[in-house]
Amino acid sequence: MTFGERLHAAVVERGPLCAGIDPHASLLLEWGLEDSVAGLETFAFTAVEGLAPYVSVVKPQSAFYERFGSRGIAVLERVIAESREAGALVLLDVKRGDIGSTSQAYADAYLDPVSPLACDAITVSPYLGFGSLDPFVDTAARYGAGLFVLGLTSNKEGPEVQRATVDTGETVAARMLTHLRNLNGEAAPLGSFGAVVGATIGSAADSERDHDLAFNGPILAPGFGEQGGTVADIKRIFGDLPVLPSSSRGLLRHGPSVEALRDAALRTNDELR
Repeated sequence: MTFGERLHAAVVERGPLCAGIDPHASLLLEWGLEDSVAGLETFAFTAVEGLAPYVSVVKPQSAFYERFGSRGIAVLERVIAESREAGALVLLDVKRGDIGSTSQAYADAYLDPVSPLACDAITVSPYLGFGSLDPFVDTAARYGAGLFVLGLTSNKEGPEVQRATVDTGETVAARMLTHLRNLNGEAAPLGSFGAVVGATIGSAADSERDHDLAFNGPILAPGFGEQGGTVADIKRIFGDLPVLPSSSRGLLRHGPSVEALRDAALRTNDELR
């Protein structure tokens, strides 16, 4: 099955919520844990136990594991493996973007099934030119994996690049979505190449109408929950489009209780449905 097919099936079964497992130092302290590898392990595997069996997608942010060096990466490998064993798809938030052989090496690290870091999909940045993502696209297609390309992000600096215009008069973000539309084509029930679009960007029908979010692929919507995006915002911005509202801190604050994490995930999925 392609990533788009697996994702569609998972959302039908479990709901659209994407649960971030991001071991911020501040969250470790809130859970009464040390900011250490031991604290990281307890935090990460408690979160996997409380969330991965109940959500369609788990999204670890790689940087929060990388800061502990090789031992942190080892924890990340287990988070990926155990989340997948629990039935969740794993979207690794790494935002990689490079060219040529380096881009291919990143693709092999995260998308080739023989890699210990292999996952279902990753986030990538197209801002070296969309063609720089070709190794990721080819590798994802080869192994039935997915990509989420940065499109309209919710950080305040984003418009400087994303809403700049290109030779056709469309915005850079709109051009990125056009590339995704071409990649996904008529894939059914859903294409495997998605976009990252913030849950706090405003309405898809904003004044300039400089983007079209219907590109036959999934939308990852960070900014939901702790960062201010609401269920009403998700419905207003995205309508019936295939969107994965992503929450990390908003869910993780319910730890370290496994039951409270589970209940928060189930309740949020019910609200999103």
